[in-house]
Amino acid sequence: MDITQNERSRELAERLQRFMAEHIYPHERRFYQEAERLGPWATYPVVEELKPLARQAGLWNLFLPAHEEGGLTNLEYAPLCEIMGRSHLAPEVFNCNAPDTGNMETILRYGTQAQKERWLKPLLAGEIRSSFAMTEPDVASSDATNVASLITRDGDDYVINGRKWYTTGATDPRCKIIIFMGQTDPANPDRHKRQSMVLVPKDTAGVSVIRSLPVLGFYGVPDRASEVIFDNVRVPASNILLGEGRGFEIAQGRLGPGRIHHCMRLIGLSERVLERMCRRALGRVAFGKPLAEQTVTLERIAEARIMIEQARLLTLKAAYMMDTVGNKAARQEIAMIKVLAPNMAQTIVDWAIQAFGGGGTSNDHFLAAALATTRLLRLADGPDEVHRNQIGKLELRRWLNTDPARTGGGGDPLSPSESAAWSDGGLWPRPKDSR
Repeated sequence: MDITQNERSRELAERLQRFMAEHIYPHERRFYQEAERLGPWATYPVVEELKPLARQAGLWNLFLPAHEEGGLTNLEYAPLCEIMGRSHLAPEVFNCNAPDTGNMETILRYGTQAQKERWLKPLLAGEIRSSFAMTEPDVASSDATNVASLITRDGDDYVINGRKWYTTGATDPRCKIIIFMGQTDPANPDRHKRQSMVLVPKDTAGVSVIRSLPVLGFYGVPDRASEVIFDNVRVPASNILLGEGRGFEIAQGRLGPGRIHHCMRLIGLSERVLERMCRRALGRVAFGKPLAEQTVTLERIAEARIMIEQARLLTLKAAYMMDTVGNKAARQEIAMIKVLAPNMAQTIVDWAIQAFGGGGTSNDHFLAAALATTRLLRLADGPDEVHRNQIGKLELRRWLNTDPARTGGGGDPLSPSESAAWSDGGLWPRPKDSR
């Protein structure tokens, strides 16, 4: 397995780092001020000013997959996404922000030519923004098959009814298109064939963005979470993505890359927080000596470095596998990093807040918004518990019918009699003589 950064990725990383130093970091305070003063229903001028500079620098749409002209592999993109993750301002400036990247990839992979012309092109150009409406307040949306909103066929149209929340980006005045997930076939015995996805222009009659939702007190940063009502919303049947009953399939295809992108960004955020923690520890004196000489601080700094390196290596492995054997074969690695990265980042941010004291609980030092981001991402794209369950089931499946000890690790299949020794179809073997 070769996870070495290649020359193309390295050159782009150097350009990104220069751009971040020249244009992103100097404007961060202004970005947070605009987000706070203008609120989540406004466009932030600083973002619009910097986007043309990113395009001119050739640092635009870096998320595009390798099968597209000029696109990057997941392994090539990972170090770049990490750099962008160091700042909440950066991803949108480079047109690499959620949910737009996931929505663009969805339309790119599953959309018709007409859908691409109408929605993908302006999204790629950064002229409009988009939303993804999947999560619902009335059901446990960690199980996507619970989605209860309805998409009903009526002649040449679909009529949509439902209530969604944490629909990222819907309060943005530039948001023009929403990808909506709902049931087209509620009675289908296969729970994974009941859902479909349909493109809903935001200005369609019956679409109401009723409120902005704060994320741990932040409106607009780290994202513009929103609650949206769809009341007898009528769209052409041609707005369906891929076909009826394919919504769950699309969701799985969409969320795989999205999950790893979040993890890549979290590694960059964690690096930035650790850097700030180290500078604070070196410059702050308590009880007669710098914090950097306090054992608890040294231990936390050391643990943070170990945790970041572990997360980065697992992320790069997952990216490599996605590139070489596909998302399905890499699903355990994707799930593992989706659990590991947010928990790692949340712990490091918490330690940094302790090092900064009371000031760390404000956003003067970037830490409060960082904490909101890391905690949010333990839920976004599936909560920790769902991913842990998947990891465990895949691990059990790996060893269900093999016993590596029989051949010193060779993993030969168990004989029928050995398989029968497993207890009553359960998961744990017991000695044969205990029956």
